[in-house]
Amino acid sequence: MAVIGAAAATVFAATAAPAAADSNIILKFSHGYFLYHDNGDVFEVCDTKADGHGVTGLLLENNDNSPVPGFGEILRVDDGGDAGCDKEGHNVLKSPSYTYQMRLHWNGGGGTLASKSFRE
Repeated sequence: MAVIGAAAATVFAATAAPAAADSNIILKFSHGYFLYHDNGDVFEVCDTKADGHGVTGLLLENNDNSPVPGFGEILRVDDGGDAGCDKEGHNVLKSPSYTYQMRLHWNGGGGTLASKSFRE
């Protein structure tokens, strides 16, 4: 049982190609998905399982020029308990100083999916 619990808490990396012109990125698991629409810089999170728990999508940003190193949360989108998916826009900057990462979490516990770092 300890092995199962440890595996559930592990952060899993999902495949995400570096963002190029009109490149979308998606994190997906059995409870829902988190999608980056490159055309328009819109982030969409969708709870696809009626289990009483929603899902949360996070966008993290790392600015190489920041005095505090590492990724910081800049966007949080939650979905669950209502019809349809939730969306929010955020301008993904076209700068070599900025990198981004998406994370998707099921609010019922367990692990978190994380994309590879990407740039616009």
